[in-house]
Amino acid sequence: MGLSDDVRLGVLTEWVTPELVDEVLGVCGRGGVKPGALSPRFMVYFTLALALFAQDSYDDVAENLVGTLEGMHETVPNRASFTRARQRLGPEVLESLFARVRGAVGPEGLSGSFWRGMRLAAVDGFVLDAPDSLANRAFFGGPTDARGAAAGFPQVRVVTLTETGTHASIDARIGGFNGGERELAIQMAGSAAGMLVIMDRGFPGVELWKAFTSAGAHLLLRARSTVASRPVEVLPDGSYLGRMSLAGQRASHPGGVTVRVIEYQVDGGEVIRLLTDLIDVEAYPAAELAALYHERWEAESAYRQLKTFQRGPAQVLRSTAPALVRQEVWAHLVVHHCLNRIIMRVAGGERIDPDRISFVKILKHVRRSVVKQTKDAVLAIGSFLAMLETKVRRKLDSGPRRSRCAPRVLKRPDSKYSPSVKKRQHGPTRRVPAKVITLKPVMLH
Repeated sequence: MGLSDDVRLGVLTEWVTPELVDEVLGVCGRGGVKPGALSPRFMVYFTLALALFAQDSYDDVAENLVGTLEGMHETVPNRASFTRARQRLGPEVLESLFARVRGAVGPEGLSGSFWRGMRLAAVDGFVLDAPDSLANRAFFGGPTDARGAAAGFPQVRVVTLTETGTHASIDARIGGFNGGERELAIQMAGSAAGMLVIMDRGFPGVELWKAFTSAGAHLLLRARSTVASRPVEVLPDGSYLGRMSLAGQRASHPGGVTVRVIEYQVDGGEVIRLLTDLIDVEAYPAAELAALYHERWEAESAYRQLKTFQRGPAQVLRSTAPALVRQEVWAHLVVHHCLNRIIMRVAGGERIDPDRISFVKILKHVRRSVVKQTKDAVLAIGSFLAMLETKVRRKLDSGPRRSRCAPRVLKRPDSKYSPSVKKRQHGPTRRVPAKVITLKPVMLH
């Protein structure tokens, strides 16, 4: 009996079923291999387990997977065997697996997931540190100091399309440190059809605008003061129509796009400028759009779940080869999405906001479900979910959602290799709509 015959990934097997794994392996040309101690199916589950137990060694992760199967703990291969098997599997299988399980999970009417009939999503990105091997440095790139020398770790850039109400990944792309977030975001435009997509001020551009609107998505983007700054027509609510042009072109150039610009202040602070394709001021009030923009912070909350809790704070990925780094990141995205599906299942059973369910506690329970798994996987999954539902009120419910307002500070110091280190101070960052939003009317001159 090979390891692949009985091993499951605890409760996550409900979404990453053996049948789905075998189907993806076949599509990617990794099927048809004679089952053995490190068969392709086992390696898919093992790679996902590496993400679920990100701070454990290969041996410990393997023990977690097979430790409950009689006699199997004596057949665990060494690290080199696991590495070779991961190389044979490649990153495409995990990428394809993510493509099968990803997607919005919020039901119609869920608070924070819909606005005026449109599902809410946010696009943003983050980076993950990879081991400082020559291959990773050459493939992904990384930060440099003032002299252009490498500083810190090579970094993988991840950009996601995240459902704001559930933190579920609707789509994602992986690139290098020097690759642009905007370019990766454009690749996900087809997954945003029918949604209202919120982005920060690093994303606005004509190419991105056309990609998303052509795919049937609507946009709400923060913009710098120089973008579409000249009013073409002032609308009744004080917002105005302007033109966003390609770099180096005049506003009148036909290659540009017409956007609605909404300017407002939060608690009398800085003026924030939003761009949207929702022109109708009656159907889409400016004040509501201004308040809605802050839902973008839900993407940051999702990243905190993955980076700080699932992966571990400031934890470096374990793979020294670029293909394995990509495989590892896709595995993290699959696991994170499944964990949020569990949260939605538990929250739906109790009819409470999923924001009230503790991600950390769900993560810990899922890890235990792997360690304690039995051969009867279906029965084990049903019992596990029933157990979680009994604990919602007593342990998993974190209470009403708190206002997220905290100073942005540099928690990881600049590289010691930089010739100079400057302390950076930032003002407070609000993650929920502020109490006072003042729209700034515009007059044509």
